[in-house]
Amino acid sequence: MRKTAHIISHSHWDREWYLPFEKHRYYFIKLMNNLIDQFKKEGNAFQSFHLDGQTVLLEDYFAVHPENREIVKQLIEEKKLYIGPWYVLQDAFLTSSEANVRNLLIGMNDTKAYGHVSKIGYFPDTFGIYGQAPQLLKQAGIDTAAFGRGVKPTGFNNTVSDTPSFESPFSEMIWKSPDGSSVLGILFANWYSNGNEIPVDEEEAKAFWNQKLQDAEKYASTNQLLFMNGCDHQPLQKTIPKAIETASDLFSDYTFKHSSFDEYTEDLKRDLPSTLQVIEGELRNQRTDGWSTLVNTASSRIYLKQWNNRCQTLLEKIAEPLASFVHLAGGSYPREYIRFMWKSLMKNHPHDSICGCSIDEVHREMVSRFESVSHMGEVFVQEQAAELALAVDTSQTPDGGIPLVVMNTTGWNKDEVVSKLVDLERVYFSQMHFEEIPAYLQDKETPAYKLVDDEGNAVEFHLENPSVEFGYDLPNDKFRQPFFAKRAKLSFYAERIPSFGYKTFYLVPEDQPKVEQCVSTSVQGLQMENEYVHLLFHEDGTYDITHKETGHTFYGLGIYEDTGDAGNEYMFKEATGHAAITTKDVKAQFNILERSALRTVLEFTHTLSIPVSADERLQMERHTLIWHKERKAGRSSEMTTLSLRTVVTLEKGMKGPSFKLFIDNQSKDHRLRVLFPTGLQADTHKADSVFEIVNRPNTPEKEWENPSFCHHQQRFASLADDKNGLTIATDGLQEYEILQKDGTIAVTVLRSVAELGDWGDFPTPEAQCLGIQTAEWQVLSHEKDVITSKAYVDAYQYKVPLMVIQTTSHEGTLPGTHQFVDWESNGLVWSSMKVAEEHDDVMIRWFNPAGTSESLKASVHPDFASYKSTILEEKTRESKDLYNIEGYEIITLGFRNMREEKVK
Repeated sequence: MRKTAHIISHSHWDREWYLPFEKHRYYFIKLMNNLIDQFKKEGNAFQSFHLDGQTVLLEDYFAVHPENREIVKQLIEEKKLYIGPWYVLQDAFLTSSEANVRNLLIGMNDTKAYGHVSKIGYFPDTFGIYGQAPQLLKQAGIDTAAFGRGVKPTGFNNTVSDTPSFESPFSEMIWKSPDGSSVLGILFANWYSNGNEIPVDEEEAKAFWNQKLQDAEKYASTNQLLFMNGCDHQPLQKTIPKAIETASDLFSDYTFKHSSFDEYTEDLKRDLPSTLQVIEGELRNQRTDGWSTLVNTASSRIYLKQWNNRCQTLLEKIAEPLASFVHLAGGSYPREYIRFMWKSLMKNHPHDSICGCSIDEVHREMVSRFESVSHMGEVFVQEQAAELALAVDTSQTPDGGIPLVVMNTTGWNKDEVVSKLVDLERVYFSQMHFEEIPAYLQDKETPAYKLVDDEGNAVEFHLENPSVEFGYDLPNDKFRQPFFAKRAKLSFYAERIPSFGYKTFYLVPEDQPKVEQCVSTSVQGLQMENEYVHLLFHEDGTYDITHKETGHTFYGLGIYEDTGDAGNEYMFKEATGHAAITTKDVKAQFNILERSALRTVLEFTHTLSIPVSADERLQMERHTLIWHKERKAGRSSEMTTLSLRTVVTLEKGMKGPSFKLFIDNQSKDHRLRVLFPTGLQADTHKADSVFEIVNRPNTPEKEWENPSFCHHQQRFASLADDKNGLTIATDGLQEYEILQKDGTIAVTVLRSVAELGDWGDFPTPEAQCLGIQTAEWQVLSHEKDVITSKAYVDAYQYKVPLMVIQTTSHEGTLPGTHQFVDWESNGLVWSSMKVAEEHDDVMIRWFNPAGTSESLKASVHPDFASYKSTILEEKTRESKDLYNIEGYEIITLGFRNMREEKVK
């Protein structure tokens, strides 16, 4: 049968990488202008161009050339220029579950303005892909994915190599998610540049096609051969029509076609064999030697991951649910502003951006973007929370009392110690001359207070001594209102705060002063405990943690380990000839910072002597582009000091202690990890991934040669046997390793390197992360594994705090305590709550972390009816009182207001 060579013109466009964004944009504008001219000049001879699967590129272009919007739209409508389905080509593992959904949802919605979307799950250079991608794509109506990594080795400068145990004999395969959803997977087996710069000259074309046809046929399962005419930031090949004409003359047995993914996949599906290799779950290059996985981008410039985690949490776990509450309370849903925040954040999500594997200028600009998103999110949450609090009826506030509304934007009930700076009294500049206010407030006697909930029950609290502070209001209807306030920090145990809801408390003056509970501040053998766990600290800062319910103790946790790193921003390579330096048996200095009925805070410090950098050999190896695997550099004989300060907090109601590490990093070319030797014996472990608590092996495949066997994580990693388990929840620490010898969970908290890596010599001195760095995590001990014990509930809620809003005494339409969504399920993980992009239904998403089915019952209000939707928020008629959620299924329920629908 005659074979067809499908030639797809494209340019893989990293918005920022070895050049900063604006320099890359300059060349992209040239590409787009040339492309428009080419379509005009060649007409139908130049058939199509694939715009790298990301709609953000159109925004980048139209910011400079808005006059060309209609021309570009026409090219898209005529299926000459192919766009979407993503907003950006994100890194899959280092962006959250919901960020991956927003990326697809917003990208596909953007394409509607242009008339056509390229429905292919496009992952050309993604550094591994999560296992639930086929399920997400199928819910979005996409049945084909194309990817370059995850199945076979890809190394230096985009070189692709073979392996005897290549996971599929063909470049086409069936890729299946844990729930059973499957898509056709197309591997760029000869990379996404296998048809780049096709010669026009006959002799050159003959040599080119003799090799390229042979390479493609080696992996193709059909007579449809794919040739990607482009590469990274590739200029347009204007001679493609002539090059195709030359090839057709030389190879008459083949049909050469200037094609698109739409055309290629249509022809391919028609010719596919009846059986293809099935690849299940994650694509992480596990059947390779392990030197080209790029997994250590998870620890490159950790500060970026921390920023990203905080911004994602702010948007998806706080801002969107809170705005949904306001919507359900009768307010408007500011979807345009929320979409703007998401787009601003997602501009930091391309793999060369969030992975921290670009030049320093790129990552400086990223921090500015993160700061902007943080500012947007903070003011948005502040305003939405204040609006919701005004809807709560606090008219029964006791005389002189201060209403405090505690809001829970998560899908689980919470019991948590909260702290809030409360204005006990305000005096506005309009009430008194501003110079007189501070003395007036300072001299005025502060009354004693009690704290009660909305049922009048007394609540344990602690109120610090007040101080006089400046503040201001920004009213909606008049000029700014400055004031001075007598302000004090209030802490209390907020108990039984309903999921998707709130509870009101009142700080009330009283005649009798509160008698403070006398709490010993003695070190007491360096012990901490609450109702769930007991900790015993040793002189070197390690600790034993006992789970009170089971009685099981994990011993000697929390060792810090420092090793040399001769790698780059992509990959860790341990320096040769120098053993790891640890804090084991290094005496720490301890200090009790706080001990009360609500919390205990302990601080300890270490001082380690470590090499100041790598030895001189590493500089030579970098400049001569020695691949990291082949490097022989060791560590310097010159030493410097690494100062580590650890703050441990254990509060009432916490299932495990939280830790914040302050690192004064004055050393280069090294990696710092915290070790948790569990002593558990197991062959596998679990880690949080995208819509999945994935099960991974503790030891690599037989082909693996790299001594390091690190993995990505979203929020936690967990190890368990059949009786006990330990889970480490983190705040933006996304790299870990399981050390099989003693069941150690090793979490990377700092990695210092000095070069980009890959195809050239790109120094990145700021990737050394010198100065003060921080890392935060929580240690959760539990029975059995993280799913069976439901320890994931606490792990997912780590760093998603309750909000306390001070409001006034006023009438409102909402009661003092309220739950906007009532849901019941034995084992689902809540993921998001928002209002749909294109209609006013409330959308709530969960996923099933287990392989067994679970039931789900959820309701919003008697006027609302639920229905089963998709990640694209499509309206359906599949409505039930009780939903059956299959194993590993991602479920989105929509809630429509039937009363409003009847009116319409």
